[in-house]
Amino acid sequence: MLIELKITDFATIEDLTLSFNPSFNVLTGETGAGKSIILDAVTMLLGGRADTDFIRGGSERAYIEGVFTPSHKLQELLNPILEREGLEGDTADLLVLSRELRITGRNICRVNGRTVNLSQLVEIAHPLVDIHGQNEHLSILQVRQHQRLLDRYGELDSQRETLATKVRQLHQVRHELTNLLKNEQYLARRLDQLSFQVNEIETANLQLDEEKELNLERSRLANAEQLGQLTAKAYKLLVGGETEEPSVSDLFGQVSRLFAQLTKLDYSITEKMEAVDGLTYQIEEVATFLRDYNENIDFTPNRLQEVEERGHLIFNLKRKYGNSIEEILEFAQKAKAELESISHSEERMGELQQTEEKLRHEIGRLGVALSKARWQAGQDLGQRIVTHLADLGMGRTQFMVDIEWKDDPMGVYVTQPLLAIQSEDALPYENGTDTDKKSVAFDERGIDRIEFLISPNPGEPLKPLAKIASGGETSRLMLALKTVLASADDTPTLIFDEIDQGIGGRVGSVVGRKLWQLSDQGNHQVLCVTHLPQIACYADAHYHVTKQIIGERTHTLIRILRNNEQIEELAEMLGTLSDNSRASAREILSEAAAVKAQ
Repeated sequence: MLIELKITDFATIEDLTLSFNPSFNVLTGETGAGKSIILDAVTMLLGGRADTDFIRGGSERAYIEGVFTPSHKLQELLNPILEREGLEGDTADLLVLSRELRITGRNICRVNGRTVNLSQLVEIAHPLVDIHGQNEHLSILQVRQHQRLLDRYGELDSQRETLATKVRQLHQVRHELTNLLKNEQYLARRLDQLSFQVNEIETANLQLDEEKELNLERSRLANAEQLGQLTAKAYKLLVGGETEEPSVSDLFGQVSRLFAQLTKLDYSITEKMEAVDGLTYQIEEVATFLRDYNENIDFTPNRLQEVEERGHLIFNLKRKYGNSIEEILEFAQKAKAELESISHSEERMGELQQTEEKLRHEIGRLGVALSKARWQAGQDLGQRIVTHLADLGMGRTQFMVDIEWKDDPMGVYVTQPLLAIQSEDALPYENGTDTDKKSVAFDERGIDRIEFLISPNPGEPLKPLAKIASGGETSRLMLALKTVLASADDTPTLIFDEIDQGIGGRVGSVVGRKLWQLSDQGNHQVLCVTHLPQIACYADAHYHVTKQIIGERTHTLIRILRNNEQIEELAEMLGTLSDNSRASAREILSEAAAVKAQ
């Protein structure tokens, strides 16, 4: 609720702080005193048009601040927005909005003291206040709100959310299906590419250590002649040959024999003799290795060509698929997995298409059930609104909740015509077979296009409310609607302007009673600008707006009226100030008090 409003240098208001009652507040005063200026300030605070003409003459800026106490339900709605934007206040039960308009045209919006852009301010402010009589914030003139209001009245939110869940599932299915269909040609090309890549790698039959072994074999084959010469020469040096020169093996044999004689003379060098014997054995092993190695050297040119071709194959595969055989094999595994996935895409598309058809039928059935519930709620809502409108001086007014469906080949299936759901016998299309089904447009709100229609004058056809209702009619219609929806509507602060337009004292008393009941029974705070004492007498807080000339400047002043001050104001509103008008003022106050006491 709006608990405090501060206005500085706005039009004729120099400096004003207003504290509002949480129930029924009334603002009265002579025409031109500045009552509408206060509503203009609230409208701008909520995100309405900011015009530098509003800045008080001689001032550099206009400033408006509103302090609100959101209900727990409203906190649940607003807190995620505040947290998302980093706009949390010191306490969750206080919300401070402000707007500053400078003479340069700069417009500064703040939430809890932090600067925001206009769209953020509007998003946060929108659920706080409904102003009736000013089209900028008149929710009843917004056709999209009609469905929301009807669902609240009929307590259909849960039923609608069940449908919305299915709709979201259908959107997900269609999104995936669209992607698959959109990429069908790409997937076909990708399938061929992956098949070639996997086949190329698998045909190569790569082994993890193969490249290292191939490099070694290639080196041996390329240097076979030199390897043979070197090993033969080394072998000859070790074991001797046709020359008379002693070999390494012969020389070590001599050393070994000498050590045998030495150990007989000095046993302490026995250990060294063992070392000499070990070297002798190692020379023999190396010689054997050289002999075998030399005998196995392959001088076949064809084998060298095979090895080089294999190496070139691996080089080309590395250039395409990775820096090593391990990476090539890993690439092949991933390609096979993707290939498997693509190979099943047609199967997946078939599954999705079946799911889509199933959901179109399910949503259609849920939509028809919701549509019928809405029609029944609309009938009751219309009757109750007409009754309240009669109390409010619009006795010949007709009101209807219009529900329409729109054909859409991509919509959901219904097998019952719209006229059928508006009767006790919900007959299907013709024989109700699947071939007789109709496809209608839908969204998360259902299959219905809902709009309030009204005919305020007898003999005139019903027409869209937004197109024909005048300011006073709209305010009274909203009052009737809010009265009916009082327990379901969660907009905390309702402001009514021009609601007394075209009505007299008798109807004014009814309007006043309904406004007070709206604040007393519907958990709403109501602010009303009125010229009728029959409305003002129901106020829980009565504010008097006056215009005064101070120091050759016009000032709008507001003060709360108490006791005799309220009687004097009501008496003036009744006509010429006199004892009779004062008595009448006391009388209507007494009657209002009696109604409020019941």
